[in-house]
Formats: sequence, C-alpha cells, structure tokens
Amino acid sequence: MIDAAGLSMSQDRLLTGAKLRTPKAAAVAGMLFSLLVIAAFWLMWITVPADPQEPGSWLHRSANRVALALNLLPFSGIALLWFIAVLRDRLGQREDRFFATVFLGSGLLFLGMLFIAGATAGAILLAFVAEPAQLVNSATYHFARAITYNLLNVYMIKMAGVFMFTTSTLAIYTDLVPRWLAILGYVLALMLLLGSYYLRWSFFIFPLWVFLVSIYIVIGDIRSPRESC
Repeated sequence: MIDAAGLSMSQDRLLTGAKLRTPKAAAVAGMLFSLLVIAAFWLMWITVPADPQEPGSWLHRSANRVALALNLLPFSGIALLWFIAVLRDRLGQREDRFFATVFLGSGLLFLGMLFIAGATAGAILLAFVAEPAQLVNSATYHFARAITYNLLNVYMIKMAGVFMFTTSTLAIYTDLVPRWLAILGYVLALMLLLGSYYLRWSFFIFPLWVFLVSIYIVIGDIRSPRESC
C-alpha cells in the first residue's frame, strides 16, 4: 500500500520530469512568416511610391491593397514568434547567453517596429476615410508617412540584419543549420546593415532567408523525427 508521502513524491517526479515538446508543425512557422511578409511587402511595393514625400495619390486608387497587406502583418508576426521559439528549442543547452540575448532582442525589436509601422499606416488609411481631402494636404499625413518610411527602411531592416547575423553565428557554433546557409546569412545581413537604405527590394531578403532556414528544419524533422514522448 502506497502511503501519502510516497504518492506525493511520485507525483512530484512526474511533474518535474514532464517536458513540453515542440509541435512538429511549429517548424513550418518560418515558412508561413516568409510567405505572409513577402505577400504584404509585395502589395505595398506595387502600391505605395518609394518617395516618402509623395502627395498621397495612392490613397485614392489602391488603399484596399494596403489594407490587405496590413491585415497580413499580425499573422506574420505570430509566425515569426513561433519560428524564434523553434530555433531556441533546437539550440537547447547549447544556447550562448550573449548571442542568444542579441538574437532574441533583435527578433522582438523587428516585430515591434513592424507592428508600429503597420499601425501608423493603418492610421493613415482610417484618417483618409474620415477626411480624404484634408489629410493628403496636412502635415500630419507627411509626418506619419515619414515615420512609416524610416521605421521600415532604416530601423526594422537593420534589426533583421542583426537577427540574421546572430542566428548565423549561433548556427556555426552549434551546427543548427549547414555552414553554407550560415555564411549566406552573414552576407545578406551585411547587405541589410549597410545597403538597405539604397536597395528597396531589401525587404525581401530577410523573409527569403528565413524560408531557407525553415525548409532545412522541416527536412531535418522528416529525416530524423523527434520522439513524441
């Protein structure tokens, strides 16, 4: 007969020994993030002029495209959080505190600025619906447009470069991904850090690299599936 103390100890072992397993579907999160972000950026690419001082003619003809792009951003953010969690799960005890802090911080900063830029662009659309004639000629429109432009083209892209650089560094030391993919991450990260302001298509570099990393993780899961318990 098992006494109360023995039963309590058995329960404690079960609780402390239990470990949450990363769902295999989580490995697809990076691919989902990439597709959603590329779709959102493409819609804005073909709709919103690159010049932040343009008069706002796109609001009259293509506001619905931008609205669709902005509605995709929250879902891409959720997918990126899952992707970051997948990478940290792969690192496990090998995770270096210094690089892991920069890795996680840059990813969260990227998401924060992406959402702020999306919210600012959404505010422009709502203000245009309320006062279409007054908005495009107001200082408020140009101020909001400049904030969105700088967040996306300067700060957010730079954080994406930092994320790629630290992820590639962790990958080389822990064999998280093949060395060639980590070196490619270094090269593309330098492009984002040094030339994103001059390359409008630099928006697509980060999600494409995440897509490649995600494909490698998914293939690795298929070839050597994890234990389910």
